[in-house]
Amino acid sequence: MIRVAAVDDHAIVRAGVRALLAAEPDMELVAEAGNADDALALAAKQNIDVFLLDLAMPGTDGVTTLGKLRATAPGARILVLSMHATPEFVRPALRAGAHGYVVKGSGLDDLVTAIRAVCAGERFLDPAAQAALDELSDLDPRNAALDELDRLTPREREVLRLIALGHTNRSIGTVLGLSPKTVDAHRSNLMRKLGLHDAQALTRFALRRGLVDG
Repeated sequence: MIRVAAVDDHAIVRAGVRALLAAEPDMELVAEAGNADDALALAAKQNIDVFLLDLAMPGTDGVTTLGKLRATAPGARILVLSMHATPEFVRPALRAGAHGYVVKGSGLDDLVTAIRAVCAGERFLDPAAQAALDELSDLDPRNAALDELDRLTPREREVLRLIALGHTNRSIGTVLGLSPKTVDAHRSNLMRKLGLHDAQALTRFALRRGLVDG
């Protein structure tokens, strides 16, 4: 069962999410919050699989809340559910660690699909969010490369940088305080997300993206 929390200052939106998930046999809305403080309290106390997070709430801005949720509940997935579909909202949310982005004007099926996708470890962008990223890349072609980096977690970027510097799994584990098995899992995730197949390819990618000096 996928345990979902809805974080939105509009009660009618939370009610809509509750009704939608009630019809799904593998999902359950287990918590609701109308502001950032309540959302962080939920993250600290409850085992949530997916947070549905609005970016425009009173008080603390949504991107800051997103980062705090990631820190408080590192095992949870964060799916932004926003009325905004512009680069100024989509890009910062992904940079802050959002695992997906759905615009409120999307179909109900899109939201259900997105929840399942991010819970399975994938990134989900609905067509409007993807279009916002494409628009940004069109304005500045240098941003196209950043989309690949957005797929990586901060820890994966650290591992990638150390791989490019020539570290072994054991030495990466020593530097980051991780077991070799965990480092190997991060290495596998890097290859899968970036479509690369060995350390040499990862190193070339890191050099091209400026993560290490050539």
